[in-house]
Amino acid sequence: MDIEFKSPQEIKEYQEGLLRSQLEYIAAHSPFYGRMFAAHGIDVRKIRHLEDLSLIPFTDKNDLSTYNRDFLCCPVEKVADFVTTSGTTGRPVNFCCTDRDLERLAYNEQKSFECAGLRPGDRLQLMVTMDKRFMAGLAYFMGVRKMGVGVIRVGNGIPELQWDSIRELRPDTIMCVPSFILRLVQYAKEHGIDHRASSIRRIIGIGEALRDHNLELNLLGRRIQDEWDNVRLFSTYSSTEMSATFSECEYGMGGHVHPELIIVEIVGEDGQPVPDGQPGEVVVTTLGVEGMPLLRFRTGDIAAKYTDRCRCGRYSYRLSPLYGRRHNMIKLKGTTLYPPAIKDVLDGTDYVGNFAIIISSNDTGTDEVLVKVGLSRRPEFDAVKDLKDRFRSRLRVTPEIELLPMDEIAGLTLPAKSRKPMTIIDKRKNGQ
Repeated sequence: MDIEFKSPQEIKEYQEGLLRSQLEYIAAHSPFYGRMFAAHGIDVRKIRHLEDLSLIPFTDKNDLSTYNRDFLCCPVEKVADFVTTSGTTGRPVNFCCTDRDLERLAYNEQKSFECAGLRPGDRLQLMVTMDKRFMAGLAYFMGVRKMGVGVIRVGNGIPELQWDSIRELRPDTIMCVPSFILRLVQYAKEHGIDHRASSIRRIIGIGEALRDHNLELNLLGRRIQDEWDNVRLFSTYSSTEMSATFSECEYGMGGHVHPELIIVEIVGEDGQPVPDGQPGEVVVTTLGVEGMPLLRFRTGDIAAKYTDRCRCGRYSYRLSPLYGRRHNMIKLKGTTLYPPAIKDVLDGTDYVGNFAIIISSNDTGTDEVLVKVGLSRRPEFDAVKDLKDRFRSRLRVTPEIELLPMDEIAGLTLPAKSRKPMTIIDKRKNGQ
């Protein structure tokens, strides 16, 4: 029986066994963690239970960037795939996967896709790049192949090509950044394509939330559902460092954690656990990783943990949609907010074609936010005034707004070397 359907106590004991094995492996093979254990007098043989993890200091992106090679736990000749993730300086950081790690990735995505309802014989159109040393696209491809699902590798962007493939090859599922769905729908309307009559019945979103913290569809999710009301929407959350994906099931009650692959803690500003259901920083310990395992890695992402049994029958805990990133928290005119709240307003405005959120600090050290907006159509009213009214009613504060051509915004959010849209540009010293 799948461990996710076992009792919470059985899941805990199972994870503790995997944790002990992973700690022994790390102590024997990791230069970085070997130094950490010695510096703090840590004997990993005494870490027997999940609660004992608190004896180990946190690891963060700065460690991964500064001591990158020292995280590798195997000879470089054993690395089967080299991927990159963003570093604290903006310079990509190498992340290395062995054959065993790639198999683990495939297994992780298989479980995530099964959670979202895919079955052997289904067909998925992958609107995600597999090049530029991007882990996610490769992982998705391996996962669907492992479970016997047909895959159509179109890559990101180009609505015309996406629709050509949909009409010719008839996938039942598409996987992409959710905001791109609105571009697909717009293209379909402009070119006489009945998108509701297409073969698509499921959309799996990556990189952007489709639900709010009450687990209801957010404005972006509602816009997609209104435009394409005969498809089911699923959100996912993942990162290169975690080597794992949390996917919603059919009930949309948060992203399911796979206990055999990862341990998740939710901690507050003081580094201590927060109560279940309360937001805090996501801290992960990877299980079964051979190349570059991580212990108590601070992701910088803010989310909550749900531990009650899901309606699908799984006892494994779930993560809420992200509130934002710890370093991207904004204090605007006395109000604390995260960039996703700004995005939610823009996603819910039908004449907004694309946008970039620029966060900076002024001479006094306080935060400033400039939202550059590209209009998909020119409304009859004052768009800037209307947007400010929308922000004021939802957030109680208004950022500065600048209207620009959509192609100029696209140049900001999709630079030549980028692998995914960058709608949030944080220019503060602590920005990521």
